[in-house]
Amino acid sequence: MTLEPPDSSVSPAALSQSPKNKQSQNQPQKQSQNQRSSNDSTPPVTGLPKQFIAALLALGTASLFWSAIAPNENRSSPELDGTNYPPLVMQDGDPYIRALMRTISASESNGPKPYSLLYGGEHFQDFSQHPDRCVPITIGINQGDCTTAAGRYQFITTTWEDQAERYHPAPAGIWVWRHYSFEPEFQDKVVYRWLSDPTAWNADLSTLLRQGQLQEVLQILSPTWTSLGYGIETNDMSDRLPQIYEAMLYEELGEELGRAE
Repeated sequence: MTLEPPDSSVSPAALSQSPKNKQSQNQPQKQSQNQRSSNDSTPPVTGLPKQFIAALLALGTASLFWSAIAPNENRSSPELDGTNYPPLVMQDGDPYIRALMRTISASESNGPKPYSLLYGGEHFQDFSQHPDRCVPITIGINQGDCTTAAGRYQFITTTWEDQAERYHPAPAGIWVWRHYSFEPEFQDKVVYRWLSDPTAWNADLSTLLRQGQLQEVLQILSPTWTSLGYGIETNDMSDRLPQIYEAMLYEELGEELGRAE
């Protein structure tokens, strides 16, 4: 579920990198010119031009880069045991943040109708505002309390009101009568703007994701979404989040390329 954002940033997770084994190579022996048979009329092989070698290396590097980012018929999405993770209702946006949003919801509200999901599995019908229904917690360290967690990102009421005040694109009403539609598109947009704001997390999450630092991002977000692997309410999806994120990123990058065409 979503908790209030922390006051201070989370320390980045330390990353380790295994050293690569070096393999020794035997140096070929050169054959001297006077050892060549007098009957061998084959001319010696001369070296390739440096410009030609450089061009081949550049072409190979470009091909590897393109194959790594561009979907094609011979490349399949990472396997996810047939589980379907619904796309966002919101259109456009940074594919890395979009993939992160889908990863968060895979752990927080996994199901075919995440936008109307209440904690515990029931669904609400009225999207005019946050449902603010306190559902009893039956398991875990908060057993006996209740939670108002709702929607794709399991916002509790107070967190939704705080973040909607900052990031909601279309608030209704004025002063104390102001309220914020909880329609699926607005759930997405509030979370997207929140995750895209470096001042909210003391870190640029999009840049970290582009650098491959997913675990650091999940650690930063875990005090807010407590099921992301570093929080107090991990679940059976928590260990699979890196695999889910890679699959969601594959889909989002493919959608971005499709829109560009």
